[in-house]
Amino acid sequence: MDLKNQRRLAAEVLKCGEHRVWIDPDETEEVEKAVTRRDVRNLVKQGIITAKKKQGVSRGRARERDKQRKKGRQRGHGSRKGSATARQSRKQRWIQTIRPIRRYLRELRDGDVITRSQYRRYYQRAKGGEFRSVHHLKTHLRMEGAIEEEPQ
Repeated sequence: MDLKNQRRLAAEVLKCGEHRVWIDPDETEEVEKAVTRRDVRNLVKQGIITAKKKQGVSRGRARERDKQRKKGRQRGHGSRKGSATARQSRKQRWIQTIRPIRRYLRELRDGDVITRSQYRRYYQRAKGGEFRSVHHLKTHLRMEGAIEEEPQ
């Protein structure tokens, strides 16, 4: 049975592509008799001819990739598009650096490890961008004798 013409008419009636037209295989004789658009429209109403759902793009792979990125994978040079400041602003980077340093200095001051004047001096130096990280600050504090060596 050649239902090419019916499929074409159905595609126009359903406003979809011919590949999305579904014709009930049990009703092929009925569909074969349909010659006009009106006949096809009636078959659509009866549910003998319908349009298949549009096929989407699966998000499965994207979800898997996002899971890996959360772990820090797939973030190398080859995956980067923008400059360092486009990916994370200078301000954001500064915030991530200065907050832990200030938190650590506060702990030392509150724990009476360093005096208030020492705290002030190191706070100002941190504000000036002298320390890259808490580890760098600790190195300075040890070298200058503000704190003793920490047991490991």
